[in-house]
Amino acid sequence: MARVILFSEPGGPEVLYTDDVTLGDPGPGEARVRQYAAGLNFIDTYHRSGYYPVPGLPSPIGVEGAGVVASVGPGVSIVAPGDRVAYVSSSLGAYADERIMDADSLVRLPDGVSFASAAAMMLKGMTARYLLRETYAVQRGDTIVVHAAAGGVGSILVQWAHLLGATVIGTVGSREKADRVAALGCDRPVLYREESLSEVVREITGGEGVPVVYDSVGRDTFEESLKSLRIRGTLVSFGQSSGPVPPLEPRLLTQNGSLYLTRPSLFHYVTAREELEENTEELFAVTQQGTVSIPVNHTFPLEEAADAHRALEARETTGSTVLEIAAE
Repeated sequence: MARVILFSEPGGPEVLYTDDVTLGDPGPGEARVRQYAAGLNFIDTYHRSGYYPVPGLPSPIGVEGAGVVASVGPGVSIVAPGDRVAYVSSSLGAYADERIMDADSLVRLPDGVSFASAAAMMLKGMTARYLLRETYAVQRGDTIVVHAAAGGVGSILVQWAHLLGATVIGTVGSREKADRVAALGCDRPVLYREESLSEVVREITGGEGVPVVYDSVGRDTFEESLKSLRIRGTLVSFGQSSGPVPPLEPRLLTQNGSLYLTRPSLFHYVTAREELEENTEELFAVTQQGTVSIPVNHTFPLEEAADAHRALEARETTGSTVLEIAAE
């Protein structure tokens, strides 16, 4: 039997509950993973609330985790029993002590990377990597904006962009968070409740604006994001922690400088095994070198997943949060 967090109807954190589920043997192309940690992400709250509809109810939840391969099905050669692995998967079910999943989603963990660290870094770290390297290729000398700079993806974006030689402007909600992101390499923290982001951007860039804004906040920041871009700049909208952006009249992009708007997803950037491996290899490299740090700032037992969701949605967390499933 596997302990699994499920929800039978969309709603608030209270709809999450624990159940015992019988798992069969892995089928062709599948692996059974004994999990040690699962990552907590805003996309989990979107699935739970119904904003991102799930295939059917009751539904498992969670997209990233780490553990050990317990067994594999026919035709699997990418991983073997006993391998330490981590994953991000569009197939939900990371909030569980064991699960069966597509083996192609799994990557082997390098020595020295703990299960908790892996569960904290896979979705957020891989997201930061494709945003900076592919969605808009940040170059040395660029000035960029990162919203929610103290958050899970934001704090990684700040560090990685700094490593690439960019000047980073980051929005935060408190002076404590401003100090934290400054220590990570944010050149100009912006307290969004007290300052106008676009005015700060125009001041720093001599009125030009920035080539890219990375926006995971959505509704509350969208207008300021547009105002902060230079001509033919790119708004990368990759989340909506404040709510979805209202319907957009495309002419607004013309009026603000022939702007580009994209709403990317990690899963579209790792459609091939080679893309997955390239992404994770660079992620593991920068974290093991210590040039990008992804600390686990908060932990919750698996059974307290609802409390973890409440803390995340109340913006009481910073950096990465992990559900602890088993001791290493």
